[in-house]
Amino acid sequence: MPLWGGVEAGGTKFVCAVGTGPDDVRDEVRFPTTTPDETLRRTIDYFERYELDAVGIASFGPVDPESSSATFGYITTTPKPGWANTDFAGYVRQALRVPIGFDTDVNAAALGEHRWGAAQGLDTFIYLTIGTGIGGGGIVNGRLMHGLIHPEMGHIRVRRDPARDPFQGSCPFHGDCLEGLAAGPAVEARWGASTETLPPSHPAWELEAEYLALALSDLVCVLSPQRIVMGGGVMEQRHLFPQIRRRTAELLNGYIQSPSILSSIDGYIVPPGLGNRSGLLGAFALAENAS
Repeated sequence: MPLWGGVEAGGTKFVCAVGTGPDDVRDEVRFPTTTPDETLRRTIDYFERYELDAVGIASFGPVDPESSSATFGYITTTPKPGWANTDFAGYVRQALRVPIGFDTDVNAAALGEHRWGAAQGLDTFIYLTIGTGIGGGGIVNGRLMHGLIHPEMGHIRVRRDPARDPFQGSCPFHGDCLEGLAAGPAVEARWGASTETLPPSHPAWELEAEYLALALSDLVCVLSPQRIVMGGGVMEQRHLFPQIRRRTAELLNGYIQSPSILSSIDGYIVPPGLGNRSGLLGAFALAENAS
């Protein structure tokens, strides 16, 4: 049986594992994301113990996922200090001499959910992660979303009412884009408390649901996904899901005539079937696709 290596590379930590799927994760290690040299060296040191057939990399971004590009596999314009223009995939390929699958962390998570989780059997869907940042990916017509580069759903502009929310946003590029208003650090900057400590009755959640529902209603109209999967640390506050579903339906106002929204929205906007392992397992799927 082939053996895959998987890397879920985040701005805070790396998770590396070997296996073939959710029922076969044979080993796993986590370590902090420090400098590229130190972090990638630790990645190689871990995988060199195994006879791997391929490695899949699910990376924070922005990245270059275009296989024909001269900078394929690079982390490009990230604000993460020291990581801009890092040849991530090339480093791993040169060290391990195996095929490399490479994509964004959210596209990889979407692939994992499509293969084993909440999006099995679907042709077109969206995966969103709401955490330290906001990212989006997914599959359209059975293929991962790519184009100029890859989706950047966290940086779409949503309507902010300054009277209701004077917070001007925390995104260093766009201020009050979706990520600047609704990612975990934005919530903490606005309210002075983390999402883990705010009680369900706090007014933060109504505002959070508003911004996320504004984004979802736009994405429904643009991409017509068959399902929306929402993961990440903020969405571990499961009381958010009913508020988001209700407000998304209100914003669409009956215009999208689909039973999935009109009568079955609880099964339309859903948490990940793979929990917090969507990205790591998606990296296994990237490795398999690359082999």
